[in-house]
Amino acid sequence: MLLDQLHEFMIHGCRSPAYSSIVGGGANACILHYTENDAELRDGDLLLIDAGAESEGYAADITRTFPVNGRFNKEQKIIYEIVLAAQLAAINQVKPGKSWQAPHNAAVRKLTEGLKKEGILKGPLETLIKNESYKRFYIHRTGHWLGMDVHDVGDYQINGKWRTLKPGMTLTVEPGLYIPAKSKGVAKKWWDIAVRIEDDVLVTKTGCDVLSKAAPKTTEAIEKLMAR
Repeated sequence: MLLDQLHEFMIHGCRSPAYSSIVGGGANACILHYTENDAELRDGDLLLIDAGAESEGYAADITRTFPVNGRFNKEQKIIYEIVLAAQLAAINQVKPGKSWQAPHNAAVRKLTEGLKKEGILKGPLETLIKNESYKRFYIHRTGHWLGMDVHDVGDYQINGKWRTLKPGMTLTVEPGLYIPAKSKGVAKKWWDIAVRIEDDVLVTKTGCDVLSKAAPKTTEAIEKLMAR
C-alpha cells in the first residue's frame, strides 16, 4: 500500500510524503500514532488513513475513515456523524478575529453532546465539558499549525492568551473519537470504533478555505466511493 501511496503522490506532482502515514484498521485505529501499518483488515472494521504529501515545500495532512466492507454499520455511522458534526462546527470557527481555541471548543461541545445522546457519557452536558469527561474518547486537540512542516512552527499562546487567527494562517481541523475494546461502562457495540476526520484549512480575509475539500467525507460520499 505504501508504494501505491507514493505512486499516487508522485503522479500528482508531489515528490514525497509529508510524514509517515498512519493506516490503522479496527482496534489499531484507536492507537493515535499507529505506524506499523501491517495488520490484516477485517470485514466490518473501520480503516483510518492519515496521510499527506509535500508539494513545492509545503506539507498536507489529511485523515479520512472508511468502512472496510464499503458500508458503515449503524454504530459506526452514528460515531462518524458525531465527529463530522464536530469538524464542521470547528471549521465554522476558523475566521479572522477568532481565538486559536475557538475551533477546539466548538468540536468538544459537539463531541460531548453526541456521546451524551448515545449514553456513552452520562451526566449534565456542561459538567461533562467542564470535567473534560470526553478525554476518555478524544485524546488529542482539534488541530495544529500547518506549513513547511506537518506540525509547523508557531506559538499557540502569547503571554498566556490564545492567539488570534489572521488571514494567511493555515491549520488542520481534526476532531476524532476512539472507543477501545473493554472501555469501562461502554456497551460492546461501540468497541473498537475509531473515527478521525481531518482537513487543511486556510484562514482568509472573510472566513476560511478548506484546502482539502475535494476529499469526500460524508458517509454517503464515502460509501459511494467505496462502491466504485
